[in-house]
Amino acid sequence: MIIDEEKESELVESPSRRSFLGASSAALAAAAFVGLTANAQQRDDTHKAESDHSSSNPGPENMPLLAENPNSNTPPPTDHGDIGPIWYSFDLARNRMQEGGWAHQVTQRELPPSTDLAGVTMRLTRGSFRELHWHTADEWAIMLNGNARVTVLNPDGTMFIDDVTKGDLWFFPAGYPHSIQGLGPGDGCEFLLVFDEGMFSEDNTFLISAWLAHTPPEILTKNSNLDRSAIGRLPKDELYIFPAKLPGSLEQDRAAVGGKSVESLIRYTFKMSAIAPTVKTAGGEVRIVDSHNFPASKSIAAALVTLKPGGIRELHWHPNASEWQFYLAGKGRMTVFMPPTRARTMDFNANDVGYVPPVAGHYIENTGNTDLVFLEMFKADQYMDFSMNNWIRRLPPEMVTAHLNIDEATIRKIPAEKQVVIAG
Repeated sequence: MIIDEEKESELVESPSRRSFLGASSAALAAAAFVGLTANAQQRDDTHKAESDHSSSNPGPENMPLLAENPNSNTPPPTDHGDIGPIWYSFDLARNRMQEGGWAHQVTQRELPPSTDLAGVTMRLTRGSFRELHWHTADEWAIMLNGNARVTVLNPDGTMFIDDVTKGDLWFFPAGYPHSIQGLGPGDGCEFLLVFDEGMFSEDNTFLISAWLAHTPPEILTKNSNLDRSAIGRLPKDELYIFPAKLPGSLEQDRAAVGGKSVESLIRYTFKMSAIAPTVKTAGGEVRIVDSHNFPASKSIAAALVTLKPGGIRELHWHPNASEWQFYLAGKGRMTVFMPPTRARTMDFNANDVGYVPPVAGHYIENTGNTDLVFLEMFKADQYMDFSMNNWIRRLPPEMVTAHLNIDEATIRKIPAEKQVVIAG
């Protein structure tokens, strides 16, 4: 990993300067009424440690990793205690590579607090399949690059077939057999899969090839009218990912399986790029997709967030689920707050995974000079959040003054409505 000059300079800067330069006006306003408790890491002690040799490390250091995570090695003075891991990266995960593509996974094994959701990034070259299979968990997906064809069978025998491209979603319920195939005109595709089981493993799915390989030949003959020569040509082991020829057109495939007479009434794909942003401000935009606008997605809700440089995803929390994040582009940092006085700050880059415990307070800030783009994922049928600003402004002013020691004029400077994303 190469450390560019910008990252190297951030590494050697004191956190006090870094914190000042990275603080948005909203974050500074929040700091006015979020104080440190008596037993927290002391701000003065931290500044003293920064200015002398206390924070130095004369032993070996992984400089590339430190450059990616400056707020973990030298946390801001507002951090306190331990809330467990909130960061991992697909770039650290084992790569299962086969002819036709590859797969990385981040599950509860890699990120232990994440009991609700697990994720897989997968690549399929042009024509290659993620073979016919099903699994124990619901599957939500977003196309990151390229094009693919997906199929899923309903219990009533109807079939759904569709083509997806960058930004499109799909949702396959647990137990529903499905497939994914990379298409042209480029060299296939890459996508993120999210499963509603923390311990889900891509290495433990129900594969049609493996099932047939482990079924007695006489049963295959009775069940499917396969003769000895046909059984001899069946795969002897799992395929998982494998190369194949490109299919015909979408219309040809739909016609080949029976056309309208067997067409699924349920749509399992969603064109997210076709919908207008749910929220759009000077600080960025948010697209929310849950069972309200994507009815098939009954167990996973999501938000695609874009933050402009310096912008923040406002101080908030989610009442109905933990949050599993995937960072698509840019550079940011997040602080997660847990009771009674615990707080942890981490830095995030493209291909990283973030985690927020259920109902924990947090924010995300764009600390780079390009857009920060990330997904918020929840094991829930609908997206919900609470805004700290909105809460404060819905309270009687004297109640806020009693709690936070700020006067009514100052209170009225706080945004009254939920902002979601705020400009820096």
